[in-house]
Amino acid sequence: MTQPLLFTSLRLRELTLKNRVVVAPMHQYSGISGSPTDWHLMNAGRYAAGGAGLVILESTKIERRGCGTMGDLGLWDDAFVPQFARIVDFVHQCGAAAGIQLGHSGRKARIQRPWEGGRPLERAAALAAGVQDWDAWELVAPSAVPADEGSPVPRALAREEIRAIAEAWGKAAARAHAAGFDVVEIHGAHGFLIHEFLSPLANQRTDEYGGSEEKRMRFALEVCECVRLHWPPGKPLFLRLSAEDDAGWGPDQSVALAKLVKPMGVDVIDCSSGGILGKPPAGAAKPAYGYQVPYAEKIKKEGGIMTMAVGLIVQAGQAERILQEGRADLIALAREMLYNPNWAMDAAQKLGCDAKFMLAPPPYRYWLERRALTVPEVRPSTFGTGS
Repeated sequence: MTQPLLFTSLRLRELTLKNRVVVAPMHQYSGISGSPTDWHLMNAGRYAAGGAGLVILESTKIERRGCGTMGDLGLWDDAFVPQFARIVDFVHQCGAAAGIQLGHSGRKARIQRPWEGGRPLERAAALAAGVQDWDAWELVAPSAVPADEGSPVPRALAREEIRAIAEAWGKAAARAHAAGFDVVEIHGAHGFLIHEFLSPLANQRTDEYGGSEEKRMRFALEVCECVRLHWPPGKPLFLRLSAEDDAGWGPDQSVALAKLVKPMGVDVIDCSSGGILGKPPAGAAKPAYGYQVPYAEKIKKEGGIMTMAVGLIVQAGQAERILQEGRADLIALAREMLYNPNWAMDAAQKLGCDAKFMLAPPPYRYWLERRALTVPEVRPSTFGTGS
């Protein structure tokens, strides 16, 4: 049988991914004062042990103001590096590459965790919960425009502050390198700070950072410049975009930005959607399987850059078809990985390309291969509902 594209290696600069399966960054809201915990070690480790080629840690904030919740992770200080290094080392031991998404929540900062309601935090409640730097945890944005009707008004950033934030992204990338990460992804999607600058709805500035499409892209370009300056040339750089937000930023604008960031050293565009409005874009209101794949396809073909598809990619055959049809170069899974952290190993079995369970670490590989040889008629539980 021909080797499925999903399980062929991919060279990105000096990094070779063993397959095209990527674990998308997913907020865990479980950090303590910005630092990762055993939860994050377990969470990343199980995906790596499950056979994924690249595991990307959740959006990790480049400055204190950028934290969305009390449980966000941070890389604004060298003190965070050892705890991240511990996770990276374990992911590597399990045979996967380790990535980290670097972000800033902008006007969507200082909110409750989703399961606590997701509403704006009140000062008294935050102090009661142990927040000791409320005043430093400030809402900032391109313009003094709230995220939605019930949200507080952020402070519009002064011109001289904007470049400093871009440089903070670069310094966080340097810390990511010190921790041993193989990939950095810049979070420019989902209504957070970079996306706010790109959006004509959120960005109402009249200086060099707002107004025309070109000026609204300026901050994103400065972040890419600063990150690439601090991120080693041999390591790949991803950029996540909301390719469609139904609020003035769409696929054509994403293609235009992709063409600008590629020569600056961005290697892959991670194609998502939504985030500026208080509701999902039309295509995501009741999403179908692979509903964001057309964005990855368009940006790949018209932007001349590698792309990663994400969004209700659930089945092995579905993921393989996306690659076979040339619609994307990488496949990212999020909630399906929460449901089945061994998705990559399982997909390889279903596509008939890993009879010896080489995707799994030896403590798993030995027992799974032995069962397959001893009782080949046994069908794994994910292959059906009956015995």
